[in-house]
Amino acid sequence: MDTITLRIHPLSPFGTPPLGDTLFGQLCWALRHQAGEARLRELLDGYLENRPFAVVADALPAGYLPRPALPLSWFEQPADADRKRLKQRNWIPHSALRQPVRSWLNAARSDREVTGHPDFSLRESWPQPHNSINRLTGTTGEGGFAPYTMLQIGFAPGLTLDLLVVFDPARLSAMELLEGFESIGATGFGRDASIGLGKFSVEESAAACPPAQAAANAYLTLAPCAPQGCDFLPHASRYQPFTRFGRHGDQAVHSGQPFKTPVLLAAAGAVLKPGRYVETGYVGRGLGGDGRLSRAIPATVHQGYAPAIGVHLPDEEEQA
Repeated sequence: MDTITLRIHPLSPFGTPPLGDTLFGQLCWALRHQAGEARLRELLDGYLENRPFAVVADALPAGYLPRPALPLSWFEQPADADRKRLKQRNWIPHSALRQPVRSWLNAARSDREVTGHPDFSLRESWPQPHNSINRLTGTTGEGGFAPYTMLQIGFAPGLTLDLLVVFDPARLSAMELLEGFESIGATGFGRDASIGLGKFSVEESAAACPPAQAAANAYLTLAPCAPQGCDFLPHASRYQPFTRFGRHGDQAVHSGQPFKTPVLLAAAGAVLKPGRYVETGYVGRGLGGDGRLSRAIPATVHQGYAPAIGVHLPDEEEQA
């Protein structure tokens, strides 16, 4: 498996957070439009048998990784910061990978430190009003014509995001991958793309990946993943669970059954320790197939894989 990092620049507000599993779903639709359904089925062959053709990370601030889902007490405590401010340090610069994980909180940055501007958070969300006009009365009304709001997500001015993708070059070329994400950026990602949300440009691409730590024995995930059944040590792994209430996108919205079966995932930043560490670019497993996720499209799959960086977690004896 090869790794490519796409540097993207948001051009409009987003309706959907750009997380790895939803980005993968839209990539599948983009590839279907570009090369046809037969090509997509070919790429998805073996997806549930640990043979993904691509694994997409969350869109992260350029040059940063998510803070590991470890308790604050696990890290060395900076002397000049209170607990409230420490909890706001959510981003680890790539340069910190050369240091022990326990010292990462000293190098961690808050949203405003990442943007470089005290008045701008990394992203903000707000309710956007919408109106439906009754053409008979020329005004809003009740029921389906009542005004409503939907959340929108805006990123800090000038912010660039890194989108890391692990892919199989024997099945999908880097050029096909790049064209797929350029298509997504041009048409819009996620909810309300048809009214202008989710636009971004791909500024550059590089065959680069943050390096694993020396003597790595655990994985730091960069996207939501499904660690269930992957033989990770429960007492030594840490993660923040969340439930993905998925919906079909693109043309499948009009199937009459847009909702998928909910899936339980571990958010990006999970620290997963296996019984035996193996150097790999991704962890997790594929979900779905055979109608388990969708009755409208029984072959539907969901990305339960996540790109991962190898990190070294000290044993309890080392911590003591």
